[in-house]
Amino acid sequence: MHVIEAVQILAAGAAAGAINALVGSGTLVTFPVLLALGYPPIVANASNAVGLVPGSFAAAWGYRAEVATQRRLLLPLGAAALAGGIVGAWLLLVLPAATFRAVVPVLIGGALILIVVQPWLVRALRRRSPATRSASDDDAATRPAAAADPAVRPAGPALIVGVFAAGAYGGYFGAALGVLLLGLLGVLVSSNLQQVNGLKNILAGVANTVAALVFIAAGVVSWPPALLIAAGAVAGGAVAGRYGRRLPDPVLRTVIVAVGLVAVIRMVA
Repeated sequence: MHVIEAVQILAAGAAAGAINALVGSGTLVTFPVLLALGYPPIVANASNAVGLVPGSFAAAWGYRAEVATQRRLLLPLGAAALAGGIVGAWLLLVLPAATFRAVVPVLIGGALILIVVQPWLVRALRRRSPATRSASDDDAATRPAAAADPAVRPAGPALIVGVFAAGAYGGYFGAALGVLLLGLLGVLVSSNLQQVNGLKNILAGVANTVAALVFIAAGVVSWPPALLIAAGAVAGGAVAGRYGRRLPDPVLRTVIVAVGLVAVIRMVA
């Protein structure tokens, strides 16, 4: 590997780590770079998955205060993401790439619709559920960071199944996994995007980690680009995790929609 190629992969990893911390479409940066440098698609996807794992947890550390308010969700949703990641990684190894890729734009588009209509949908759900009317996100902002937030809804069957499906998608390809999780968590957990962003990073990290282990066991990982992506992703994820949490919800929502639209365009073009 030439020095210029190594620098390109490292820079792509840093950009992907930052994007994953805020939104979750970093694969759309690193995967095309690896393809352009001549790596086969399966090897590029597997190496990319391995490389981006550390960045997810670096970003989650930046959101640790928000994650602490949702700790009761970590075990059930983490288990769902883990199981989904195993299924998705297995599908990547046994199914043609075109099979699942055909539905990816539909999945991302659905997530973007959830992000856009989320504020209105959450208000409608609260009007129909008197028990949640008194627990607003403004109230949550005044509570101690480590206290469990009553405005965060419990992990119901729909949420667990949704996280499993998102984990399976993430284990298969991973691009825009964060967008899917944010749309799902934003409706079924909390309307505060910054609050669920940390949880999103952990769940994406769990799905990517188990998928990475499957790819390593299958021997389809190229370690030089994977390690370069990992180094860049940790740096980018740490910086974005520290400063991205200061973005107002409307700004973050706009970034999510913009990145998601780019993802859809890139995949259908």
